[in-house]
Amino acid sequence: MEIRVAIGQMDIALGDAETNLRTVQNLAAQAAEQQADLLVLPELWGSGYDLERASELADELNTGLFSAVASLARHHKLAICGSLLEWDVETERAYNTATLYDADGSLRGTYRKIHLIGLMDEDRYLGAGDAAPTFETPWGLGALSICYDLRFPELFRRFALDGAGLVLMPAEWPVQRIEHWRTLLKARAIENQCFVVACNRVGADRANTFGGRSAVIDPRGNVLAEAEDTPDLLVATLNLDLLAEVRDFLPVFRDRRPEVYALDHEPLLREEGM
Repeated sequence: MEIRVAIGQMDIALGDAETNLRTVQNLAAQAAEQQADLLVLPELWGSGYDLERASELADELNTGLFSAVASLARHHKLAICGSLLEWDVETERAYNTATLYDADGSLRGTYRKIHLIGLMDEDRYLGAGDAAPTFETPWGLGALSICYDLRFPELFRRFALDGAGLVLMPAEWPVQRIEHWRTLLKARAIENQCFVVACNRVGADRANTFGGRSAVIDPRGNVLAEAEDTPDLLVATLNLDLLAEVRDFLPVFRDRRPEVYALDHEPLLREEGM
């Protein structure tokens, strides 16, 4: 089975949902013209890190920008993934939430960012997610992650052990750490024998310049496509049959010894003097 994925690497107008939506509408049209099955967008593509206004800019699921994405997906017959500010009326908090809408506009999966990065004040303004779901897609079991999550290998191993073969990642990764991004994307794909499709933004906001380098990585760690540091629509075809081939050839999940190294204790780094 094959899937044709498009990555909409874009600049983001801070706090300007209307401008950002026009950009995404153009990207969706281009992706459809290139016969993509799936379009992946950056993290917080509707607002950027305008977190002081998070409660004002956030939408409830299936309203506002979420609804606009569903309509775009339905119009272009194109699955769309990205992250937006979500407002939860029960907790009265905003979250950084990734969604995957099917080509018919239905909501296939959601994920609230678990790891909030203090360097960008997420922990001051947003609530943290507390679940790491996998979900059925037309292309097999998949999972969503967001930006800073990339530094936490345990999350990706959880996805892989739950059966996910495709991990989608919207991001806003700064340029000064862009080599970390490129290295860790390959590491997460190799160690979990999965496809990783990651969309980073470009441009700058008040505090950071972002490095692009959106990429598609296969389960062997091969870079199927990689963007530069300017706006771009990157397209690649994934041969999903490679998942079983790689996992059968080198059965690392079978050979694990979690009884020896399971993390059921506090890290040693927390001890005084470490």
